[in-house]
Amino acid sequence: MSVLLGIAILFGSILGGYTMHGGKVAALNQISEFIIIGGAALGSVVVGYSPKGAVAVLKSVISLLKGNPYRPAVFLELLQVMYDTFSLARKQGLVELEKHVENPHESEIFRKYPSFLRNHHAVNLFADTLKLVSMGGVNVYSLSDLMEIDLEVSHEEAMKTSRILSTVGDAMPAFGIVAAVLGVVITMQSIGGPPEQVGEKVGAALVGTFLGVLLAYGIFAPLAKATEAIAHAESQYLACIKNATVAFARGDVPLVCVEFARRNIEPELRPSFAQMEEVCKGGGASAQQKAA
Repeated sequence: MSVLLGIAILFGSILGGYTMHGGKVAALNQISEFIIIGGAALGSVVVGYSPKGAVAVLKSVISLLKGNPYRPAVFLELLQVMYDTFSLARKQGLVELEKHVENPHESEIFRKYPSFLRNHHAVNLFADTLKLVSMGGVNVYSLSDLMEIDLEVSHEEAMKTSRILSTVGDAMPAFGIVAAVLGVVITMQSIGGPPEQVGEKVGAALVGTFLGVLLAYGIFAPLAKATEAIAHAESQYLACIKNATVAFARGDVPLVCVEFARRNIEPELRPSFAQMEEVCKGGGASAQQKAA
């Protein structure tokens, strides 16, 4: 919702000020300029990142309308599922743990936590790493290095959309100039005609420059930052799994393991120790509501 609100404020302020000065909104309705600029942007993405890159950008922008999925309650749920898993392994042994990590989507523990189970990369990272722990033969340092590699690859993948948006945003003013120059070419062909017709074509050409600058700094740059923020939150989420799992493999008790994860969360999203303890030791519903 914040994305829609921001866009509404952006266009409301610009169009409001424009009309207050006597401008006509209909004069900005230059479909050809949109086609030139939009088509050039789409083509540059396809050339540089393939059609899949364009589809990924579209999906990411649509998902932004739902807001950042990594809320305090989501992190708290992650701490709870890890605590329950580590407690099970501590009480019943690693053999019992294998039943849950072999088929995580059928696990009675994981199925209690929908936001965790929907994050396929997080589920795979957690389950695959616990498989190695249950098999034995991997020391803590190797396990930490292995998970760090996974986190780096995941972060690079998550940042791809942000980089595409940023690159297109940087190119938008140039695409606007291209549209404006083409408009000037058309205008020059109309020299000698009625003055109002020449003026109309000059105005249409200037709309291209206006759109290029507006889309660059008003739309693409903020969207790039928004997707980058989500990628950063996802990195924290996965780093929580890494820190807690490494602590578990080291032999720490479950509450200490999830405390390693909690300390990795930035203060704005981090639940308090009391909330974490309440959730992990049975007061899940009330603590989740407080964190939501």
